[in-house]
Amino acid sequence: MKYVLVTGGVVSGLGKGVTASSIGVVLKACGLRVTSIKIDPYLNTDAGTMSPCEHGEVFVLDDGGEVDLDLGNYERFLDIKLTRDNNITTGKIYQTVIDKERKGDYLGKTVQVVPHITDAIQEWIERVAKVPVDGGEGPADVCVIELGGTIGDIESMPFIEALGQFSYSVGPGNFCLVHVSLVPVLNVVGEQKTKPTQHSVRGLRGLGLTPNILACRSSSALDENVMEKLSRFCHVSADNIITLYDVTNIWHIPLLLKEQKAHESILKVLNLQSTARYLNLDGWTARAKLCDTLRDPVRIAMVGKYTGLSDSYLSVLKALLHASVACYKKLVVDWIPASDLEDSTKEESPDSYEAAWSLLKGADGVLVPGGFGDRGVQGKILAAKYARENNIPFLGICLGMQIAVIEYARSMMNLEDANSTEFDPDAKNPCVIFMPEGSKTHMGATMRLGARRTHFQVKDCKSAKLYGGVKYVDERHRHRYEVNPDMVSKLENAGLSFVGKDESGNRMEILELPGHPYYVGVQFHPEFKSRPGKPSPLFFGFIKASCGQLDAWLQNNLTTVASKSPVPRNIKPKPYENGNAKIRIKNGSYYANGNSVHA
Repeated sequence: MKYVLVTGGVVSGLGKGVTASSIGVVLKACGLRVTSIKIDPYLNTDAGTMSPCEHGEVFVLDDGGEVDLDLGNYERFLDIKLTRDNNITTGKIYQTVIDKERKGDYLGKTVQVVPHITDAIQEWIERVAKVPVDGGEGPADVCVIELGGTIGDIESMPFIEALGQFSYSVGPGNFCLVHVSLVPVLNVVGEQKTKPTQHSVRGLRGLGLTPNILACRSSSALDENVMEKLSRFCHVSADNIITLYDVTNIWHIPLLLKEQKAHESILKVLNLQSTARYLNLDGWTARAKLCDTLRDPVRIAMVGKYTGLSDSYLSVLKALLHASVACYKKLVVDWIPASDLEDSTKEESPDSYEAAWSLLKGADGVLVPGGFGDRGVQGKILAAKYARENNIPFLGICLGMQIAVIEYARSMMNLEDANSTEFDPDAKNPCVIFMPEGSKTHMGATMRLGARRTHFQVKDCKSAKLYGGVKYVDERHRHRYEVNPDMVSKLENAGLSFVGKDESGNRMEILELPGHPYYVGVQFHPEFKSRPGKPSPLFFGFIKASCGQLDAWLQNNLTTVASKSPVPRNIKPKPYENGNAKIRIKNGSYYANGNSVHA
């Protein structure tokens, strides 16, 4: 097993996750099997109880693991399925060691950070790296490890020590350290400054780790003299210094690595030149160029609670982007704080109220994502009502689906006091209730989590057609509340259709409003399984409907399967130039000069 460790210095938020994912992409394009591990030094056992405003979205895996959003980047870029063990936290490591101590596994020895914690970290990495995540058999060739935070953080010290020991134990030729650091450009002098990176590398070397490759984040490509200076003071060959400068979209990052021959440097350090094949990134080039050339906009109103931080809805944004590119549309997201749509805001801040409603009324489609708590709920209900009454395409996810049910009961069934027990425990008409098996005393890992099966009840509904006419789908869940099964028959008699249910038939998974261009609510989170080359069918349908093209697409008897991008077969693909190659999309795959390429 070969290991690539990605660390960060100077400041957080440099893009270590995208860098680690992109390294995985170029190695995979060289014919290697790749897996990934993310190390988060915080004390939380997992990301499940953390606020999206503080740490970004909570990404959910098939096995129900609530993990850091960077694992979403890994899955999307590498098209793999990770497990909860691919996310290591300080809380998990200490809990493992303490559990062993309680059982007496340490034979009475004093339990210490070194060697017990550091050994547990190394054992965890070696164990998880061997687990196949790409559907193949046997361990991967390379494991890409990302260490969260920055070098010098107190909470990272046990991991730094463990990784230093680990690099020694696996031996030369099996470990490559890529250090991501900032090379800022000061506006006063307009000069690229190397001192922050020099200090970062010095700190890293002082902790027992020596970088093999420097990945320098800067607003523009590094000057030749800057690279020479970094090479001299950081003891890294100039050939192993890479510039990760600002690009138009993150799909360009693997291309930057290829252009600067980063894969050759990594393969050389890992002694893998003889086993790697010619790197082919034509598919990535096609997608990156296509995204840059799109001009025809599709405007989506995102009505949510955490709109102040886009990372709170990162997977939703990516799923929208994947679908928009497949529809040849330029995605424009209008962020609308749900509370700004409410009457209370009209009195307190009229300008915010008018701006929010102006954006909503100018949108081609309305999306209400998942969330918790009652702040902004009334605004979400108003957004769902506006979309329903004005035939605007609507997609409600998790809480967004529950909101749609509440709004329908209030407006179409005259149940003005219809509500969720999450917001009103004493609601007289509880359309949404707490799940019977849920815990009201513990928050961590007590929700309905992970991949669950949804069976289609209606073959002729939009959702079933978008999924390719399959009988069931497996999608990822994260919720404590569900549609009240006692209210289902009343809602359906009033015109709402629950076209997807769980295996028991008691849990509502997908709702549609017959006769509406696209009014879909789902209890699961389809965004978590969307991929750049394989957009989520429900997001694809949402964007198609927002462009006014869904009915024609469905009427043309076009086929699609859930495992492929639903791209129309009867529409002539648009060619995009890529050097001497003409790139086009056909049936969800990228083609160069008529030959299928990796996407």
